[in-house]
Amino acid sequence: MPEVLVGQDAVDSLLGVLDLEQIDTGLYRGPRAEVGLQRVFGGQVAGQALVAAGRTVAPDRRVHSLHGYFVRPGDSSKPILYQVENIRDGRSFSVRRTVALQGGRTIFFMSASFHTGEPGLQHADPAPDDLPAPEDVPTIAERLKADADRLSLWARIPRPIDVRYLGGSGFLRTRERPAEPRQRVWMKADGKLPDDPLIHVCVLTYASDLTLLDSVLSRHGAVWGPGGYLGTSLDHALWFHRGFRADEWILYDSESPTAASGRGLAQGRFFDRDGNHIASATQEGLLRETPGVPPGIP
Repeated sequence: MPEVLVGQDAVDSLLGVLDLEQIDTGLYRGPRAEVGLQRVFGGQVAGQALVAAGRTVAPDRRVHSLHGYFVRPGDSSKPILYQVENIRDGRSFSVRRTVALQGGRTIFFMSASFHTGEPGLQHADPAPDDLPAPEDVPTIAERLKADADRLSLWARIPRPIDVRYLGGSGFLRTRERPAEPRQRVWMKADGKLPDDPLIHVCVLTYASDLTLLDSVLSRHGAVWGPGGYLGTSLDHALWFHRGFRADEWILYDSESPTAASGRGLAQGRFFDRDGNHIASATQEGLLRETPGVPPGIP
């Protein structure tokens, strides 16, 4: 088994995944990622789709929103084609539609809007306070030391994003996991990123899909996997409000206002370390109960 990438090596690998090959006008090929999973990670597809869209837009126009739908599971062993349609270039806005294709079939499609930015009203709700600093929060590997099976699985997956849960995690298998109204994590790229603002937005897009559905489980004290739930992202939306660096600590504050009919809705806000509200996310996921008892739980 090849050595699993961590730290800067994992970040450089992620940058390689986001470095699409241009095949023709508006047509790009995304390299496959070595993730150790059969299905393509949704954050990878969304991030690559945004890279493709961003490469067709003038650099002075920054993405301010994206809305995507996951249509079919992607095969992680194969590359993905991204076809970008120029919907509109106005005086201050550009709109693009990107379709992700594998085997001639759509697996994901996304609309993204780009804006030059202009003077206007300014306000924002404050960030949560009295939270521990990221350096004082254990890593996932540290928290999984008591669960050899889960730690072994986690150790086989490249980790370009350092994610640190402030509360319980759906990865932590306990018989009595307390219900929590919110899911909060510190996260950042586990290495240095280039200065290109589009790269930082695309890396945050990738990271935004890592923990958001955890907030649905946290309302019920539930976990992922046997004895818990399997989850699939159905759609994903992001709004980018202020500039940021994805290789600096970001607080991801998430909650789930409702779940019904096998689907759960999750909403999240991103804050930089200075408390600035930099982005917002909304996602609905399909959550199906799985039988059995989590390994290691008597």
